[in-house]
Amino acid sequence: MEKSSNSTTLGRTKSDQLLETLAAVFKSPTSQSDLAPGTSDSGGTLSRKSSRRFVVGASPARSSGGGSRNAHIRKARSAQMKLDLEELSSGAALSRASSASLGFSFSFTGFTVPPDEIADSKLFSDDDIPEDIEAGICRPKFQAEPTLPIYLKFREVSYKVVIKGMTSSEERDILNGISGDVSPGEVVALMGPSGSGKTTLLNILGGRLTHSAVAGSVTYNDQPYSKFLKRRIGFVTQDDVLFPHLTVKETLTYAALLRLPMTLTKQQKEKRALDVIYELGLDRCQDTMIGGSFVRGVSGGERKRVCIGNEIIINPSLLFLDEPTSGLDSTTALRTVQTLQDIAEAGKTVLTTIHQPSSRLFHKFDKLIVLGKGSLLYFGKASEATDYFSTIGCSPLIAMNPAEFLLDLANGNLNDISVPPELEDRVQMENSETETQNGKPPPEVVHEYLVEAYELRLSENENKLMDPLPLDEEPKLKVLSSKRQWGASWWQQYCILFIRGIKERRYDYFSWLRITQVLSTAIILGLLWWQSDSKTSRGRQDQAGLLFFIAVFWGFFPVFTAIFTFPQERAMLSKERAADMYRLSAYFLARTTSDLPLDLILPVLFILVVYFMAGLRLSAGPFFLSMLTVFLCIVAAQGLGLAIGATLMDLKRATTLASVTVMTFMLAGGFFVERVPVFISWIRYLSFNYHTYKLLLKVQYQDMVPPLKGSQTDNGSREVGALVAMIFGYRLLAYLSLRRMKLHC
Repeated sequence: MEKSSNSTTLGRTKSDQLLETLAAVFKSPTSQSDLAPGTSDSGGTLSRKSSRRFVVGASPARSSGGGSRNAHIRKARSAQMKLDLEELSSGAALSRASSASLGFSFSFTGFTVPPDEIADSKLFSDDDIPEDIEAGICRPKFQAEPTLPIYLKFREVSYKVVIKGMTSSEERDILNGISGDVSPGEVVALMGPSGSGKTTLLNILGGRLTHSAVAGSVTYNDQPYSKFLKRRIGFVTQDDVLFPHLTVKETLTYAALLRLPMTLTKQQKEKRALDVIYELGLDRCQDTMIGGSFVRGVSGGERKRVCIGNEIIINPSLLFLDEPTSGLDSTTALRTVQTLQDIAEAGKTVLTTIHQPSSRLFHKFDKLIVLGKGSLLYFGKASEATDYFSTIGCSPLIAMNPAEFLLDLANGNLNDISVPPELEDRVQMENSETETQNGKPPPEVVHEYLVEAYELRLSENENKLMDPLPLDEEPKLKVLSSKRQWGASWWQQYCILFIRGIKERRYDYFSWLRITQVLSTAIILGLLWWQSDSKTSRGRQDQAGLLFFIAVFWGFFPVFTAIFTFPQERAMLSKERAADMYRLSAYFLARTTSDLPLDLILPVLFILVVYFMAGLRLSAGPFFLSMLTVFLCIVAAQGLGLAIGATLMDLKRATTLASVTVMTFMLAGGFFVERVPVFISWIRYLSFNYHTYKLLLKVQYQDMVPPLKGSQTDNGSREVGALVAMIFGYRLLAYLSLRRMKLHC
């Protein structure tokens, strides 16, 4: 009893000290003069957002005559209040002290906070106060910028796929008559178990899936989908498709430079990228690499926010997100959904799929779409979902998360859920054997009942769903525009993509593994052909073997490097082309030319080591001509690798085809066999190894007597022309292959 009274007295003493400290803060002249608009000295009720503004406005650092002394006083008072709150929570009188002292009925400050908002109030929280109190800087809220309001309507959306088997094909329904609408300012959640068609529906609504198998109508401001909407729609995919070696700042800056309108200057676009960084709370990691499977980088939540930033940077009217909270902890997921709410409050339409949200996340959604096996089980307000299912006889028997309750119903699982009387009667009348061991109906019967119940509800409210949109003709006409709007000119796109490509791939090209591979090969060759004699016929024949190996090595190496280019970047190319970030021609040319500076550094080191160790012709002309010949071979071999990779887009098949092709070119290169049968002799003219080997022989032994067997004494223009033709021909084939592929162009 004595301990209890002591703890009670301690709690009351601390609460009294807390009230005195708060009174000293709020009675300061500065706080009275800087009250936020909408507050008065006469009292009243202050909302949560108003109370936050009051705290910011009451800060002494906001006054013009504040100075550092007031800032230190404020810091000390804030620290003292936090300390007092922590001490209060440790006593036995927590509930009494909270009710008595933390009721926030400040009669001396002139306002009262209702008790039901005390739990959601935070005095000094960095997350709730958008301004930087210390620096007096307000973080920009760029989402508040005006945007074109888009009302999304979808009616009877269906989608079927054909599954081909060994002997027959089967048609499977993915979506069955889905209807609904989403208005600006709303956050709509798309829920359902795995395989229910959530991602498919999201792709259809976002214009990512326009296959002929899609039935029904999807309208944007009562107009069909057009190319204009590509720059009005933001789409965050489930997988985080980002370049791992770029930093957060670089990723968002390049997105801003490519996607924002051409009317903005480069400085304005870069400033917009910084605004997004601060708005999403990424300022602490803006100089950190994104990272990937084998590269350490930002956390999963930060990576997901970067993906969201990539889309909201263009101030979209529609924002689609595919499971943005998957893999995140509950706190990070809550912050992500809160960000979506802030975006929607600025007049944007937000639609997101969600797998299994917590109860706090569930209550933050405005509307809810529940899918089960491709059918619509519910569409309406999220707060009314459980009430609707209760009206059809499905109520939770125990306290549970509403999301878990809905997912159980979508799966046909009625454990801890009441069974509707109609469903029980139907099962008993049809066949008693269909009941499960626990007395519950099977999932198929439950699913059929839920679909029929919602169809009945939908028929009753059909007129309400067909109401016309509250829009003028101007927003409708804007959506009809079919002209593409690029964020940069062709040359600007090329320059931006060129610089981005070099920054992304510099780590791969200058890895110690690659450098060691090239230099060790060069040293071994130099030792094997150490100061070889080129004056005798036998010595020149030995050097010819070295020259052929150089032609083969720098034909083999670039091919298998370039094969991975387009298959590995297919996801990124598909994502960025779907958003109309750049022209395919600008990307292709930037991607192929950005490799050249990096690809030509290691060959220079290789030639420097081999050329002088092997004792080849020590004069400037042959040296630089030999290096130029190797460069032509590398660029031609790269073109072959790009063409194979772009045509097949499958690494396993591309590697197999490249191995056979390179081996054939090597055998027909003119070193192993000179007299090739006429019917197959044409292969050597397609081999870059053959032309490179002939050029190297002419460079080294053109003026020597007697000439090397197999070499010719012309100037080599035919070989140079053949290599140049391969450089452009293979690349043209690769570009046409990319054009042919379905990359959401």
